[in-house]
Amino acid sequence: MAPRANWKGFLRLSLVTCPVALYPATSESEKISFNQLNRQTGHRIKYIKVDQDTGDEVPNEDIVKGYELEKGQFIEVTKEELEEIALESTRTIEIDEFVNKSDIDPRYLIRPYYLRPDGKVGHDAFAVIRETIREMNKVAIGRVVLTNREHIIALEPMDKGLVGTLLRYPYEVRSEHEYFDEIQDVKVTKDMLDLAKHIVNQKTGTFDPKKFEDHYEGALVELINQKRAGKMIRPKERPKGENVVDLMEALRQSVGREKSQEPAIAPKKSAKKPRKAASGQKEMLMPIAGKKQVKEAGAKKATGKVAASVCLKAEPTRGLDGSIGLPSIRRAESKV
Repeated sequence: MAPRANWKGFLRLSLVTCPVALYPATSESEKISFNQLNRQTGHRIKYIKVDQDTGDEVPNEDIVKGYELEKGQFIEVTKEELEEIALESTRTIEIDEFVNKSDIDPRYLIRPYYLRPDGKVGHDAFAVIRETIREMNKVAIGRVVLTNREHIIALEPMDKGLVGTLLRYPYEVRSEHEYFDEIQDVKVTKDMLDLAKHIVNQKTGTFDPKKFEDHYEGALVELINQKRAGKMIRPKERPKGENVVDLMEALRQSVGREKSQEPAIAPKKSAKKPRKAASGQKEMLMPIAGKKQVKEAGAKKATGKVAASVCLKAEPTRGLDGSIGLPSIRRAESKV
Protein backbone atom coordinates (compact mmCIF):
# COMPACT_ATOMS: atom_id res chain seq x y z
CA MET A 1 0.00 0.00 0.00
CA ALA A 2 1.39 3.40 -1.03
CA PRO A 3 2.16 5.88 1.79
CA ARG A 4 0.00 8.94 2.33
CA ALA A 5 0.56 11.78 -0.13
CA ASN A 6 2.71 14.68 1.11
CA TRP A 7 0.92 17.10 -1.16
CA LYS A 8 -2.16 17.19 -3.39
CA GLY A 9 -3.02 19.79 -5.99
CA PHE A 10 -2.76 20.37 -9.73
CA LEU A 11 -0.07 20.03 -12.40
CA ARG A 12 -0.34 22.64 -15.12
CA LEU A 13 1.38 23.12 -18.47
CA SER A 14 -0.04 26.30 -20.00
CA LEU A 15 -3.80 25.53 -20.23
CA VAL A 16 -3.45 21.76 -19.68
CA THR A 17 -4.23 20.93 -16.04
CA CYS A 18 -4.75 17.71 -14.06
CA PRO A 19 -5.11 16.81 -10.36
CA VAL A 20 -1.97 15.12 -8.96
CA ALA A 21 -0.58 13.77 -5.71
CA LEU A 22 3.04 13.91 -4.54
CA TYR A 23 4.53 10.97 -2.61
CA PRO A 24 7.98 10.54 -1.00
CA ALA A 25 10.19 8.33 -3.18
CA THR A 26 12.57 7.41 -0.35
CA SER A 27 12.18 6.22 3.23
CA GLU A 28 14.40 5.67 6.25
CA SER A 29 11.73 4.00 8.39
CA GLU A 30 13.38 0.59 7.88
CA LYS A 31 16.54 1.70 9.66
CA ILE A 32 17.24 0.87 13.29
CA SER A 33 16.11 3.75 15.50
CA PHE A 34 16.73 4.43 19.19
CA ASN A 35 14.74 6.06 21.98
CA GLN A 36 16.33 8.24 24.63
CA LEU A 37 16.09 6.74 28.11
CA ASN A 38 16.75 7.77 31.68
CA ARG A 39 19.81 5.72 32.66
CA GLN A 40 18.63 5.53 36.28
CA THR A 41 15.06 4.32 35.68
CA GLY A 42 15.09 2.95 32.12
CA HIS A 43 12.08 5.15 31.30
CA ARG A 44 11.73 7.04 28.02
CA ILE A 45 12.54 10.75 27.92
CA LYS A 46 9.65 13.11 27.21
CA TYR A 47 10.19 16.59 25.80
CA ILE A 48 8.01 19.48 26.88
CA LYS A 49 7.90 23.08 25.63
CA VAL A 50 8.70 25.59 28.35
CA ASP A 51 9.06 29.34 28.61
CA GLN A 52 12.77 30.11 28.45
CA ASP A 53 12.60 32.70 31.25
CA THR A 54 9.88 31.39 33.62
CA GLY A 55 10.44 27.66 33.04
CA ASP A 56 6.66 27.13 32.88
CA GLU A 57 5.22 24.64 30.36
CA VAL A 58 3.48 26.38 27.44
CA PRO A 59 0.36 24.80 25.82
CA ASN A 60 0.34 24.48 22.03
CA GLU A 61 -2.46 27.04 21.58
CA ASP A 62 -0.25 29.73 23.15
CA ILE A 63 2.73 29.09 20.89
CA VAL A 64 3.22 31.43 17.90
CA LYS A 65 6.00 31.91 15.36
CA GLY A 66 8.43 34.78 15.79
CA TYR A 67 11.33 36.28 13.83
CA GLU A 68 14.21 37.59 15.94
CA LEU A 69 15.22 41.09 14.83
CA GLU A 70 17.94 41.37 17.45
CA LYS A 71 18.77 39.73 20.76
CA GLY A 72 15.50 39.26 22.67
CA GLN A 73 13.37 41.29 20.22
CA PHE A 74 10.90 39.33 18.10
CA ILE A 75 8.28 40.04 15.45
CA GLU A 76 5.31 37.67 15.96
CA VAL A 77 3.66 36.15 12.88
CA THR A 78 0.32 34.36 13.19
CA LYS A 79 -0.94 31.34 11.26
CA GLU A 80 -3.64 33.48 9.64
CA GLU A 81 -1.06 35.99 8.40
CA LEU A 82 0.98 33.19 6.84
CA GLU A 83 -2.11 31.84 5.08
CA GLU A 84 -2.81 35.28 3.58
CA ILE A 85 0.51 35.27 1.70
CA ALA A 86 -0.07 31.75 0.33
CA LEU A 87 1.39 31.43 -3.16
CA GLU A 88 -0.26 29.84 -6.16
CA SER A 89 2.29 27.03 -5.90
CA THR A 90 0.58 26.03 -2.64
CA ARG A 91 -2.04 24.24 -4.75
CA THR A 92 -0.57 24.16 -8.27
CA ILE A 93 2.72 23.02 -9.79
CA GLU A 94 3.10 25.39 -12.72
CA ILE A 95 5.69 24.25 -15.27
CA ASP A 96 7.75 27.36 -16.01
CA GLU A 97 10.43 26.04 -18.37
CA PHE A 98 12.19 22.99 -19.80
CA VAL A 99 15.93 22.40 -19.45
CA ASN A 100 18.51 19.72 -20.21
CA LYS A 101 19.16 17.37 -17.31
CA SER A 102 22.90 17.93 -17.69
CA ASP A 103 22.34 21.62 -16.91
CA ILE A 104 21.27 20.87 -13.32
CA ASP A 105 24.21 21.01 -10.90
CA PRO A 106 24.04 17.94 -8.58
CA ARG A 107 24.61 20.24 -5.58
CA TYR A 108 21.13 21.63 -6.08
CA LEU A 109 19.39 18.24 -5.73
CA ILE A 110 17.55 17.66 -2.43
CA ARG A 111 15.19 14.65 -2.50
CA PRO A 112 12.95 12.79 -4.98
CA TYR A 113 9.15 12.40 -5.01
CA TYR A 114 6.73 10.37 -7.10
CA LEU A 115 4.01 12.29 -8.92
CA ARG A 116 0.87 10.54 -10.15
CA PRO A 117 -2.73 11.48 -11.07
CA ASP A 118 -4.99 11.98 -8.07
CA GLY A 119 -8.25 10.13 -8.50
CA LYS A 120 -9.89 8.77 -11.64
CA VAL A 121 -9.95 11.99 -13.65
CA GLY A 122 -7.12 13.82 -15.39
CA HIS A 123 -5.19 10.76 -16.57
CA ASP A 124 -5.34 11.93 -20.19
CA ALA A 125 -3.91 15.37 -19.38
CA PHE A 126 -1.26 13.78 -17.14
CA ALA A 127 -0.23 11.43 -19.98
CA VAL A 128 0.07 14.34 -22.42
CA ILE A 129 2.38 16.26 -20.06
CA ARG A 130 4.43 13.15 -19.23
CA GLU A 131 4.92 12.04 -22.85
CA THR A 132 5.73 15.59 -23.99
CA ILE A 133 8.56 15.76 -21.45
CA ARG A 134 9.71 12.26 -22.51
CA GLU A 135 9.68 13.00 -26.25
CA MET A 136 11.51 16.31 -25.84
CA ASN A 137 14.11 14.58 -23.60
CA LYS A 138 13.95 17.51 -21.22
CA VAL A 139 13.37 18.16 -17.51
CA ALA A 140 10.36 20.30 -16.58
CA ILE A 141 10.99 22.97 -13.93
CA GLY A 142 8.16 24.14 -11.68
CA ARG A 143 7.45 25.32 -8.13
CA VAL A 144 5.65 23.65 -5.24
CA VAL A 145 4.99 24.58 -1.60
CA LEU A 146 5.93 21.87 0.92
CA THR A 147 6.22 22.35 4.71
CA ASN A 148 5.19 25.99 4.34
CA ARG A 149 8.09 26.81 2.01
CA GLU A 150 8.19 27.14 -1.76
CA HIS A 151 10.60 24.80 -3.53
CA ILE A 152 11.81 24.44 -7.10
CA ILE A 153 10.91 21.01 -8.46
CA ALA A 154 12.39 19.22 -11.50
CA LEU A 155 10.01 16.75 -13.20
CA GLU A 156 11.02 13.88 -15.47
CA PRO A 157 9.17 10.75 -16.67
CA MET A 158 9.55 7.37 -14.98
CA ASP A 159 7.47 4.47 -16.27
CA LYS A 160 3.80 5.62 -16.13
CA GLY A 161 4.45 8.44 -13.69
CA LEU A 162 6.75 11.36 -13.01
CA VAL A 163 9.67 11.79 -10.62
CA GLY A 164 9.91 15.23 -9.07
CA THR A 165 13.20 16.24 -7.44
CA LEU A 166 13.26 19.23 -5.10
CA LEU A 167 16.03 21.71 -5.88
CA ARG A 168 17.88 24.17 -3.66
CA TYR A 169 17.98 27.91 -4.25
CA PRO A 170 21.35 29.49 -5.13
CA TYR A 171 21.70 31.09 -1.67
CA GLU A 172 21.55 27.59 -0.12
CA VAL A 173 24.60 26.33 -2.03
CA ARG A 174 28.03 27.26 -0.70
CA SER A 175 30.78 28.34 -3.06
CA GLU A 176 33.46 25.76 -3.75
CA HIS A 177 36.14 28.47 -3.61
CA GLU A 178 35.86 28.54 0.19
CA TYR A 179 37.26 25.01 0.25
CA PHE A 180 39.26 24.48 -2.95
CA ASP A 181 41.43 27.61 -3.13
CA GLU A 182 44.06 26.19 -0.77
CA ILE A 183 44.46 22.91 -2.70
CA GLN A 184 47.97 22.76 -4.17
CA ASP A 185 48.48 22.65 -7.93
CA VAL A 186 50.08 19.25 -8.51
CA LYS A 187 51.43 18.03 -11.84
CA VAL A 188 50.29 14.43 -12.45
CA THR A 189 52.67 12.50 -14.70
CA LYS A 190 51.43 10.40 -17.61
CA ASP A 191 52.78 7.19 -16.04
CA MET A 192 50.83 7.77 -12.84
CA LEU A 193 47.69 8.61 -14.78
CA ASP A 194 48.03 5.48 -16.94
CA LEU A 195 48.35 3.24 -13.85
CA ALA A 196 45.37 4.94 -12.19
CA LYS A 197 43.31 4.49 -15.37
CA HIS A 198 44.23 0.80 -15.38
CA ILE A 199 42.87 0.44 -11.84
CA VAL A 200 39.66 2.20 -12.89
CA ASN A 201 39.22 -0.15 -15.85
CA GLN A 202 39.64 -3.17 -13.56
CA LYS A 203 36.96 -1.81 -11.22
CA THR A 204 34.54 -0.62 -13.91
CA GLY A 205 31.03 -2.09 -13.72
CA THR A 206 27.37 -1.11 -13.91
CA PHE A 207 25.58 0.66 -11.08
CA ASP A 208 23.28 -1.75 -9.25
CA PRO A 209 21.94 -0.55 -5.86
CA LYS A 210 21.20 -4.16 -4.86
CA LYS A 211 24.95 -4.84 -4.65
CA PHE A 212 25.34 -2.39 -1.77
CA GLU A 213 24.77 -3.44 1.81
CA ASP A 214 24.30 -1.15 4.80
CA HIS A 215 27.07 -2.59 7.00
CA TYR A 216 26.36 -0.18 9.85
CA GLU A 217 22.71 -1.27 9.99
CA GLY A 218 23.82 -4.90 10.15
CA ALA A 219 26.31 -4.07 12.90
CA LEU A 220 23.54 -2.39 14.92
CA VAL A 221 21.33 -5.49 14.66
CA GLU A 222 24.26 -7.69 15.74
CA LEU A 223 25.06 -5.38 18.66
CA ILE A 224 21.46 -5.46 19.92
CA ASN A 225 21.31 -9.25 19.61
CA GLN A 226 24.57 -9.65 21.53
CA LYS A 227 23.44 -7.35 24.34
CA ARG A 228 20.05 -9.07 24.48
CA ALA A 229 21.75 -12.44 24.82
CA GLY A 230 23.89 -11.11 27.66
CA LYS A 231 27.19 -11.32 25.76
CA MET A 232 30.10 -9.04 26.60
CA ILE A 233 30.75 -6.36 23.98
CA ARG A 234 34.43 -6.02 23.09
CA PRO A 235 35.60 -3.04 21.01
CA LYS A 236 37.02 -3.93 17.61
CA GLU A 237 40.37 -2.64 16.44
CA ARG A 238 39.95 0.30 14.11
CA PRO A 239 41.79 0.27 10.75
CA LYS A 240 44.81 2.55 10.69
CA GLY A 241 45.54 4.81 7.76
CA GLU A 242 49.06 4.74 6.38
CA ASN A 243 50.91 7.57 4.72
CA VAL A 244 51.85 6.92 1.10
CA VAL A 245 55.60 7.40 0.76
CA ASP A 246 56.04 6.34 -2.89
CA LEU A 247 52.89 7.14 -4.87
CA MET A 248 54.13 5.40 -8.04
CA GLU A 249 54.89 2.18 -6.13
CA ALA A 250 51.49 2.32 -4.42
CA LEU A 251 49.81 2.56 -7.82
CA ARG A 252 51.80 -0.42 -9.14
CA GLN A 253 50.90 -2.53 -6.11
CA SER A 254 47.25 -1.53 -6.48
CA VAL A 255 47.21 -2.73 -10.09
CA GLY A 256 48.71 -6.08 -9.06
CA ARG A 257 46.27 -6.53 -6.19
CA GLU A 258 43.21 -5.78 -8.31
CA LYS A 259 44.43 -8.20 -10.98
CA SER A 260 44.96 -11.04 -8.50
CA GLN A 261 41.59 -10.65 -6.84
CA GLU A 262 38.71 -12.66 -8.23
CA PRO A 263 35.30 -10.99 -8.63
CA ALA A 264 33.77 -10.82 -5.18
CA ILE A 265 30.86 -13.20 -4.77
CA ALA A 266 28.87 -12.74 -1.62
CA PRO A 267 28.74 -16.06 0.25
CA LYS A 268 25.37 -17.35 1.22
CA LYS A 269 24.68 -16.55 4.80
CA SER A 270 23.84 -19.56 6.89
CA ALA A 271 20.85 -19.33 9.12
CA LYS A 272 21.91 -18.18 12.55
CA LYS A 273 20.96 -20.35 15.47
CA PRO A 274 18.89 -18.71 18.22
CA ARG A 275 21.14 -17.32 20.90
CA LYS A 276 21.11 -18.83 24.36
CA ALA A 277 19.42 -16.96 27.15
CA ALA A 278 21.51 -14.91 29.52
CA SER A 279 21.89 -15.85 33.14
CA GLY A 280 18.55 -15.66 34.96
CA GLN A 281 16.49 -16.12 31.79
CA LYS A 282 14.69 -19.41 31.37
CA GLU A 283 12.97 -18.77 28.05
CA MET A 284 14.80 -18.75 24.73
CA LEU A 285 15.83 -15.34 23.35
CA MET A 286 15.04 -15.01 19.65
CA PRO A 287 17.48 -12.68 17.82
CA ILE A 288 15.89 -9.61 16.29
CA ALA A 289 15.99 -8.82 12.58
CA GLY A 290 16.36 -5.36 11.12
CA LYS A 291 13.20 -3.52 10.07
CA LYS A 292 14.14 -3.98 6.41
CA GLN A 293 14.43 -7.77 6.78
CA VAL A 294 11.12 -7.93 8.63
CA LYS A 295 9.43 -5.89 5.92
CA GLU A 296 10.85 -8.08 3.13
CA ALA A 297 9.87 -11.26 4.93
CA GLY A 298 6.33 -10.01 5.42
CA ALA A 299 6.02 -9.21 1.73
CA LYS A 300 6.76 -12.79 0.66
CA LYS A 301 3.68 -14.93 0.18
CA ALA A 302 3.64 -18.29 1.90
CA THR A 303 3.37 -21.31 -0.42
CA GLY A 304 2.31 -24.92 0.26
CA LYS A 305 0.38 -26.36 3.17
CA VAL A 306 1.18 -24.96 6.60
CA ALA A 307 2.33 -27.80 8.84
CA ALA A 308 2.43 -25.95 12.11
CA SER A 309 1.77 -22.53 13.57
CA VAL A 310 4.32 -20.87 15.81
CA CYS A 311 3.29 -18.60 18.63
CA LEU A 312 5.86 -16.24 20.11
CA LYS A 313 5.01 -14.75 23.45
CA ALA A 314 7.03 -11.94 25.00
CA GLU A 315 7.40 -12.06 28.76
CA PRO A 316 9.58 -9.96 31.04
CA THR A 317 12.35 -11.74 32.90
CA ARG A 318 12.98 -11.28 36.59
CA GLY A 319 16.39 -11.18 38.22
CA LEU A 320 17.31 -12.62 41.59
CA ASP A 321 16.49 -9.30 43.23
CA GLY A 322 13.02 -9.23 41.67
CA SER A 323 13.82 -6.51 39.11
CA ILE A 324 12.25 -6.76 35.67
CA GLY A 325 14.72 -7.17 32.83
CA LEU A 326 14.55 -7.40 29.03
CA PRO A 327 11.59 -9.34 27.66
CA SER A 328 12.30 -12.83 26.43
CA ILE A 329 10.47 -14.78 23.77
CA ARG A 330 8.77 -18.05 24.66
CA ARG A 331 8.15 -20.27 21.66
CA ALA A 332 5.21 -22.66 21.48
CA GLU A 333 4.22 -24.84 18.53
CA SER A 334 0.79 -26.18 17.81
CA LYS A 335 -0.25 -28.66 15.14
CA VAL A 336 -2.64 -27.47 12.47
